[in-house]
Amino acid sequence: MNQTLSLSLKTQKIAFIQAGWHADIVAEGRKAFIADMEEAGLPSNQIDIYDVPGSLEIPLQAKKLAETGRYDIIVACGFIINGGIYHHEYVNHAVLDGMMRVQLDTGVPILSVVLTPLNFHDKEEHHKFFFDHFTVKGKEAAEACVKTLENMSAFAVVNKAA
Repeated sequence: MNQTLSLSLKTQKIAFIQAGWHADIVAEGRKAFIADMEEAGLPSNQIDIYDVPGSLEIPLQAKKLAETGRYDIIVACGFIINGGIYHHEYVNHAVLDGMMRVQLDTGVPILSVVLTPLNFHDKEEHHKFFFDHFTVKGKEAAEACVKTLENMSAFAVVNKAA
């Protein structure tokens, strides 16, 4: 990441929620996100990690964290796979709709690194592909995080001036 955080953003606090299903794959998103945020100038101790059993638990955890007022942004990371039963689509929609509702209701941005592939087989080639893919998505989330924090800071300055 070639962006540098402005001085005001270095004090921002981030919550990172990670789902436990396929934790080894999900961890790659977290590691890439934290590394890129550190590279941008945000100390890793400004990022609190929260574990939830699965992606379906992300929206409630995000809501509870947003309601504390301690976090400027929340990042959610999970892996919802099609395990051959139809609930895959319902879970996808519930998680993503829930995260959207939380950010609209609380005003705390929620970034998604929740991936929902149509096909995943627990074989070496799929495992490696998603391992690498979560690394890419973690980096992209860091870039989105920097931009969103900058935007939110600009809104706060405008609101104070008004």
